[in-house]
Amino acid sequence: MTVPTAPFGRDAIMELIPHRPPFLLVDEIVELVPGKRVVGRREVRADDWWFAGHFPDRPVMPGVLTIEAIAQAGAVAVLADEANRGKIPFFAGIDGCRFKRVVEPGDVLTLECEFVRVRGPIAKGEGRASVDGETAAEAMLTVFVGE
Repeated sequence: MTVPTAPFGRDAIMELIPHRPPFLLVDEIVELVPGKRVVGRREVRADDWWFAGHFPDRPVMPGVLTIEAIAQAGAVAVLADEANRGKIPFFAGIDGCRFKRVVEPGDVLTLECEFVRVRGPIAKGEGRASVDGETAAEAMLTVFVGE
């Protein structure tokens, strides 16, 4: 498989990573340097499955799902690298996680992940989710790429 040229949407994303709806949290990849850096987007919709219970009178995207969205964008960069094609990315750590802004229906999340260290099957990436340039969440994510 040839890695698509950014920008590309969900169909191409699903060719690279194993996540599927309703758990696929990335709509588009706008920048990609395989194995190094990615910028993606997620349109937060009022009918997203988590809003029915989080919270019915004040819909807020759960912070853990914001971090998951960053990780999924990062997975696109990791699995776009030929050496990792077809593998599965597993969380191995989340460090320095901070939530700085509520994410609500109608927001468009920009998801960024830049890998600062890759050693064999372990990669560490600086992740950030933002809305209109304002940081919503950030964390250092560690991923293990396995079978």
